[in-house]
Amino acid sequence: MMPAVTDHVADDCPGAREIGFALPERYNASEILFGNLDRSNGSGMAVRGPSGTLTYGELCRLASRCGNALSSLGLQRGERVVLLLDDTPLYPAFIFGAIRAGFVPVLLNTLSPPDLLQFYLADSGARVIVIEADIVGQLSPEAVRDTALETAIVANGEADLPHVKSVHAAVSWLDNFPGTLACADTHRNDMAFWMYSSGSTGRPKGIVHLQHDMAYTAASYERHVLKLTPDDICFSVPKIFFAYGIGNSVTFPFSVGAASVLMPGKPEPAAIFETIRKFRPTEFFGLPTLYTALAKSPEAAKADLSSLRLCISAAEILSQEVAGAWKNLSGLDIVEGLGSTEMLHIYLSNTQERKRHGAAGLRVPGYEVRILDTDGREVADGEEGVLQVRGHSSAPLYWNRPDKTAETMRGDWLYTGDRFVRDADGFYFFRGRADDLIKVSGQWVYPLEVELCLAEHKKVREVAVMGLEMEDRRMTLKAYVVPLDPACDRAALTRELQDYVKATLLPYKYPRIVEFFDELPKTGTGKIDRQRLLKG
Repeated sequence: MMPAVTDHVADDCPGAREIGFALPERYNASEILFGNLDRSNGSGMAVRGPSGTLTYGELCRLASRCGNALSSLGLQRGERVVLLLDDTPLYPAFIFGAIRAGFVPVLLNTLSPPDLLQFYLADSGARVIVIEADIVGQLSPEAVRDTALETAIVANGEADLPHVKSVHAAVSWLDNFPGTLACADTHRNDMAFWMYSSGSTGRPKGIVHLQHDMAYTAASYERHVLKLTPDDICFSVPKIFFAYGIGNSVTFPFSVGAASVLMPGKPEPAAIFETIRKFRPTEFFGLPTLYTALAKSPEAAKADLSSLRLCISAAEILSQEVAGAWKNLSGLDIVEGLGSTEMLHIYLSNTQERKRHGAAGLRVPGYEVRILDTDGREVADGEEGVLQVRGHSSAPLYWNRPDKTAETMRGDWLYTGDRFVRDADGFYFFRGRADDLIKVSGQWVYPLEVELCLAEHKKVREVAVMGLEMEDRRMTLKAYVVPLDPACDRAALTRELQDYVKATLLPYKYPRIVEFFDELPKTGTGKIDRQRLLKG
C-alpha cells in the first residue's frame, strides 16, 4: 500500500490559484509522458541523442515494459526503486514506468561511491536497483551489505554481480513484458519519486516529492519562463538525477510534446558543442561553471550555436564576465534563476523580457516568497533577511528525518536558509547563507560578498571564497582562485586582488589567504565542491 503523505500546501493556496493549477484527486505523474498519447502525439519526437531516438509512442511502450518488469519482481505499492542511471532513453522510461506502476523511483547521483550508495539503499529500503553497466563497480559487496537489495537491473550493458541475488540485463529482459500498462490509482498527494540532498552539512536527506509536483513546475516555470512549444528541443547538460536536470530534460519538454536531447557521459566542452551542432537544440540549460568552461574552451571559436533561442543558468551566481563571453559566442543573454531540490525546480527567475545582472530574478508565478528578519517579521525593500518560499511543488518532508523536516518545512513555508534582499522592482538578490557569517579581525563578513566581488575582476576566471579556521581558532577569509592567465605572476596578482577587494568593498573584507588552482573541484551536479576545497 502506498505510504500516506499529507500534502502540506492547501489545494487552494494563492500560488495555485494564480496560475489556475488544478488536478483531479486521482492523478499519477506518469501523465507527464503518457499524456502525449491522449494528445495524439505518439509520433512526435520525445528523446534524441547519442544513445538513440524515440518517439513518444516508443518511449511510452518502453516505459510500460519497465513498469511491468518491475511489477513482476513482486514489489508492493509505494516501494522504492533506486535508479543509478546516465542520461539515455532508459532513464525517463524507468522513472515513468515505475511511477505508473505505483512504485517510487529514487534518483541518485551516478558518482555515488559504495559507502554512500549503501546509505541510500538502507535508508530507502529499496529491494531493486537499476544501474548503468558502466558503473556497476559502485554496487560492491560493501554497498549491498545490511540492505534489503535483492535485484539489480543493468542498463545499457551486462554485468556479473555475484553478491546480488538476482541480476537482469535490461535490454533483453524488458522484451519479455507488454508495451502497455494501466495507470496505478494514485492520489495526487501520494509519493511519486525521491531525490537526495548533497549531504554537504551532514548525511544526505531523502527529499520526497508527490504525484502533482512535476505538473506544478510545468504550470509555473515552464509556462511563464520557458514558454516551450512542440517544435522546441531542450538540451540540459545537468543530469536527470539533479532536480534542475529532470525539469529541463523530462518534465518541461514532455509536458508540451517537445523533444529532449539526452547526452550520456562526462560533460566535456567538445562533446557538448558537438551535441548542439548535431541535434540542434533550441533551449540550452547549464550552470555558471559550465558556461565558464564552454566559453574558455578551444572548441568555442568554431562552435555552431545558431539553433539556440534561450540559454538558462541556475544553482550559482553567474559573473558578468562569463555572461558577456557567452553572449559574444552565442549572441544570447543567459537567463538566470534560483531553485532547490526541495521545491523541485526554479521559483525565482529572470526572463528574456525582464532581467537584471546579479539577480536571482523575479518571483515565478505560482510561488509565494517572503524575506523575514530574525524576529520573523517581513522586511522592506532594500533590507536583508532570510528567504522563505511556498508553492505546490514543495517537498512535504525528508524521509526518516523529523528533526530536519521541522527545521526546514515550517507549515506551508520552506525555510531556505538563504539571505536575500529585494529591490523596488521585485528582483531578488542572493546575499549568502544565513549561517555563513564569520568574524574576521573582530568584524563580521559574508564570504559570498567577497566571492562575488572577486568574480568580477578581469583577471579571475573562477573563484570561491570561504571562512577558514586557523590553529588559534580565529577565523580568516581564504580565496581559491583560477586565474584567467595560468602563467601570471601569482604573487603580484594576489596583491592586486586583495587591493581590489579593499577598494571595492571595505579594507577589512579582503582575503588574507589566496591560493591558485588550474581548476576548482566540482560536485556531480557541476557546482564548486567547497567541502573538497576545505579538506585540501
